[in-house]
Amino acid sequence: MALIVQKYGGTSVGDTERMKNVARRCLAAQRAGNDVVVVVSAMSGETNRLLKLVAQITDRPDEREQDVVVATGEQVSIGLVAMAIQAQGGKATSFLGHQVRIVTDSTFSKARIKSIDAQPIRAALSKGHIVVVAGFQGVDDEGSVTTLGRGGSDTTAVAVAAALQADACEIYTDVDGVYTTDPNMVPAARKLDRITYEEMLELASVGAKVLQIRSVEFAMKYKVPLWVKSSFTSDPGTLVCEEDKSMEDVLVRGVAYDRNEAKITVCGVPDVPGIAAKIFGPLDEKHIVVDLIVQNPSRDGRTDLTFTVGKSDFVKAQEVVRQVARDIQATGIETDDNVAKVSIVGVGMRNHSGVAARMFTALSAEGINIQIISTSEIKVSCLVHSKYTELAVRALHTAFGLDQPLPPEGAATVSESAALKGEKV
Repeated sequence: MALIVQKYGGTSVGDTERMKNVARRCLAAQRAGNDVVVVVSAMSGETNRLLKLVAQITDRPDEREQDVVVATGEQVSIGLVAMAIQAQGGKATSFLGHQVRIVTDSTFSKARIKSIDAQPIRAALSKGHIVVVAGFQGVDDEGSVTTLGRGGSDTTAVAVAAALQADACEIYTDVDGVYTTDPNMVPAARKLDRITYEEMLELASVGAKVLQIRSVEFAMKYKVPLWVKSSFTSDPGTLVCEEDKSMEDVLVRGVAYDRNEAKITVCGVPDVPGIAAKIFGPLDEKHIVVDLIVQNPSRDGRTDLTFTVGKSDFVKAQEVVRQVARDIQATGIETDDNVAKVSIVGVGMRNHSGVAARMFTALSAEGINIQIISTSEIKVSCLVHSKYTELAVRALHTAFGLDQPLPPEGAATVSESAALKGEKV
């Protein structure tokens, strides 16, 4: 008997008929001999509806109270899904975050999970019940309701799977797997059979919407076999797993983009030791995540420092940085929220040259100017003007041969063959 954790997103539980479909899938998995835990999100559009209610009250909500409001969406979903399972002849028990004791820190609206008490789940499973757990929510040490940020139900599912030492975690959504890029933007995008934890982590971090980044972190840390599947088809989906040798043959696994970027430049910064800490320390205190950073060469003892933040933090970040700029006697700040980040990701980059050059050449050929460049061992990201987002993604998808049918595992594409022989391409 296997223990399976299934997660269903908002579109999968978007109405009662879809909830009945989820119930059928859960019961089929149980009747196949598995223990089943199902994590569900709020119904499609429900979280946005609740946030609109908050916005009608105040444009600067207290984040603790906002979490109290938006966490209610999942309570409705778990109750209805549990009843749908019961109506089809099964046994089911639903649990909210505080009932399972999903303990988080107190960073409201984007809390991080610290621990999970798996005992209530195991007790219900021992009675033959399908356990239905509310995604997206938890409680802090003081008992306050917290939420995990957009896509947080993915993290709940993987964390529960890790706590239970589940045999698999299946993320059901409205797409049938992980694609080489957004198929709505690039019709030639191809579904991947497998992708490494590292590649999925990088893709999630640079804008891919399939999985929340913290869910991939959990899966990689605890070696949870993670499947991305559609709740509307029987397609086997994509397996997120540990890397093997054959997976290094593909230079670029996917192209991602993120329009949720805003750029801030602190001008005329005194070029002295410790100045960066004075800028980024206050941002960290406000829990503002900084992404790309670039510093210009110093001239006459001063430099310009440019970085990006998420658009949701843009206003708050500007307030912080304006005060910091005055404190350090910088000459001013400049801002721009008409930017986007485009990225290529692949474990094959580790051992082969010419990848970044090919990326820059492809963007240049389309007349796209690069504002900031950031690299990691398996990723290259470029900040460009937002109006070029789609053009950049299409150009990169073509430049790295991703428009063509994917090769079998272990086989390189024609364009990659040269690189695998050590040639620059």
